[in-house]
Amino acid sequence: MTHVPVTESALQNFGHNPLSVRDTDHYEQEYIEAFVEKWDELIDWDARAQSEGGFFIQVLAAEGKRRVLDVSTGTGFHSVQLLRAGFDVTSVDGSANMLIKAFENAKRHNLILNTIQADWRWLNKAIQGKYDAIVCLGNSFTHLFDEMDRRRVLAEFYAALRYDGMLILDQRNYDAILDVGYDSTHKYYYCGDRVVAEPEHIDAELARFRYAFPDGREFHLNMFPLRKNYVRRLISEAGFARVRTYGDFQEQYGEHDPDFFIHVATKNAPRGNGDGSDE
Repeated sequence: MTHVPVTESALQNFGHNPLSVRDTDHYEQEYIEAFVEKWDELIDWDARAQSEGGFFIQVLAAEGKRRVLDVSTGTGFHSVQLLRAGFDVTSVDGSANMLIKAFENAKRHNLILNTIQADWRWLNKAIQGKYDAIVCLGNSFTHLFDEMDRRRVLAEFYAALRYDGMLILDQRNYDAILDVGYDSTHKYYYCGDRVVAEPEHIDAELARFRYAFPDGREFHLNMFPLRKNYVRRLISEAGFARVRTYGDFQEQYGEHDPDFFIHVATKNAPRGNGDGSDE
């Protein structure tokens, strides 16, 4: 194993008691440059594109959505996929390090991202106009530790959408982790087969994940373990007329089987009953 020298700037700061760090604003200290540089090893763009099978593109295209706000750009995977599929995409993230990496990744695909660094809680101060759809992916909503922050962010999302806009928001299946235990195949989201991503601590208000890479480097994320029905309720109470929930991109699933849930919400209820699990 190659030894990698670690400088102070390459270390995450969780203080003396990492389990006490339960603050929405702390994500800025977690996505340090050294971790962001490793992020694509965890995702594996090619494997993730294959596992998703164009799910998000199909959902957006089926509803005629074109102008998309990717509010959790990360290293740019979904922004790049959507741009390549012909969508008009604006890429937002709270982490400057993530946006820099996303811009570099897009250039390698001969694309230029329209990027905005913004905190979701003040999203509408940073963007212009209304969008057909917002995608909030990569388990990002879990970084909000305070319920008022979650409600405020969903209100910001709602306000940023056109009258018939759509929100696509995903999350880990924390119900299964809390009730049964962790058992992820990394089949769909975190597809890097040489990276270990697993919970180091879990309780009702904190999921602390460890990410171990082949070169011996380790990083952590502290997240709030959101239960599925709680998130569905928050989305509905934010004003969305319908919420459909998929498990690992499937309409039918056992509650504890999927690694991830994907919530697809619309501002105005469409005609007919539609598919998926509806509110």
